[in-house]
Amino acid sequence: MESSPRSPIGIKLYSASVDSSSLGLGLGLGLMLYMTIALAKFHCTQQSYGAWVSFGNQLDVKEAKALLQCCRDHGVNFFDNGEVYAHGRAEEIMGQAISRAGWKRSDVVVSTKILRGGRGPNDKGLSRKHIVEGTKVSLKRLDMDYVDVIYCHRLDTSTPIEETVRPMNHVIDKGWAFYWGTSEWSAQQITKAWAVAHRLDLLGPIVEQPEYSEGHDHEGAGGGSLAKKATHMVGVLAAVLEGSYNRLY
Repeated sequence: MESSPRSPIGIKLYSASVDSSSLGLGLGLGLMLYMTIALAKFHCTQQSYGAWVSFGNQLDVKEAKALLQCCRDHGVNFFDNGEVYAHGRAEEIMGQAISRAGWKRSDVVVSTKILRGGRGPNDKGLSRKHIVEGTKVSLKRLDMDYVDVIYCHRLDTSTPIEETVRPMNHVIDKGWAFYWGTSEWSAQQITKAWAVAHRLDLLGPIVEQPEYSEGHDHEGAGGGSLAKKATHMVGVLAAVLEGSYNRLY
């Protein structure tokens, strides 16, 4: 009987010196931790800035650009978004802010998420139709040719895993994303996705993004070890920089 492959989700941490004197928060950052995503072998900061809640709901493009530039000035190169955030407006604002900043695209890592893109019956879920169409719409809003990572934003229980694994690989083959991952999937669901990908000779999810905080005990992504080797949803960068999350690593 064919054995299921072990999901190669993990990170390798290293640090780089950054200047925190201009941050204005007196946090004395000093070191910025970077991580190399296992299998993918690309480098991103251990802390990311997420557009959830803020972009489109509280901040316009000018303010978003200032925040993102502050992140870059202090070593952060990882920016996260999702098609559902502010009904797509968050992607538009982030895309415009990054464009106005004039950064070299290869210097930053950008991710977004697919699951709920609108009210129409085909604007949600993880079917081939929505994954392909939703990804194209997200890229249009971001004004980018590709994202580095695209997540399945929760599991779609109405769609077979194989129907999700195949189009996620199609997105990668088309050059719209380099890798795909999961958000709020259990260890069992991730393992099943990798088993399907292995059987079909396709790429499985390289990273999981769980909700991981003092107020939320995440047991889904394999309990401790897998959850701690994943990206984490961080909405307020200052909370990370001031050391609130240091003990997690």
